[in-house]
Amino acid sequence: MDELGKFLKSRRARLHPADTALGSYGGRRRVPGLRREELAQLAGVSASYYARLEQGLGQNVSDAVLDSLARALRLDDAERAHLLALARPNRAAAGCAARVARQLPDGLQRLMAMMGDVPVMVLSPTSDVLAWNPLARAVFGAHHGDRDDRDDRAGHEGLPNMTRMIFLDPPTRALFADWEGKARSVVAHLRMVAARFPADGRVRALVGELLSSGTEFAALWEDHSVANCDSFTNVLRHPQVGELTLFQEVLRTEQPELMVVAFTVEPGSPSETALRLLGALTAGRADHRVAVS
Repeated sequence: MDELGKFLKSRRARLHPADTALGSYGGRRRVPGLRREELAQLAGVSASYYARLEQGLGQNVSDAVLDSLARALRLDDAERAHLLALARPNRAAAGCAARVARQLPDGLQRLMAMMGDVPVMVLSPTSDVLAWNPLARAVFGAHHGDRDDRDDRAGHEGLPNMTRMIFLDPPTRALFADWEGKARSVVAHLRMVAARFPADGRVRALVGELLSSGTEFAALWEDHSVANCDSFTNVLRHPQVGELTLFQEVLRTEQPELMVVAFTVEPGSPSETALRLLGALTAGRADHRVAVS
């Protein structure tokens, strides 16, 4: 079964006839959620055609069929985009995840320099940290001390990798009060990246490493959840300033392979006080932004 079939099956398993226009079917059910023929009925396609889709045998699926499946499966916007990416993989852009800029655009560098009071980082699609300002490093990398970033948590060309750190770096795991929620979020985003860049070796290598790591990644990956994760609330237990609640927002640039992630706090909150304290502790240190090699 290919990724399209696995995704369809996982979303079908979430639904039950009683929650749809089909009503409640009597008798024993041998599968979680809807049966194939039930989903096909809701989507207005033949049961045999839908079965071929789940078996990875369907090709050139029409927009109308994809729309019908999305409605029948009650997909949200992120899941609809994921369904389209799986059904129509853009082979021409398959390697884009690896084509990070050799140097950050001047405008982006100026923006980061002016956001000294706001933790901000620039990530690749696979969550390699292409750059972070001193405050972002103080928030998310304080436990690294002065060690070289190019260590066993590194990703593309030795750069720190947030997804790898969240799963494989114990201090980073301990930083997140709701580690499970954060882990689900980053895996859901990585699922979307893998669908956008199906032939990208760096994406496959990261997924393969985490699947074999013996962590909780494999179970989360098999859930097939997807999300853009543009907004997320991070509750952190920071080793220097205590609890921090940071609101994560992703800013889009003209280079879609770059994700600018900024973290804000509620004005007047204890988190604002803690972040200012952390900024004061960071003041005067060397700029730890990671240069794209």
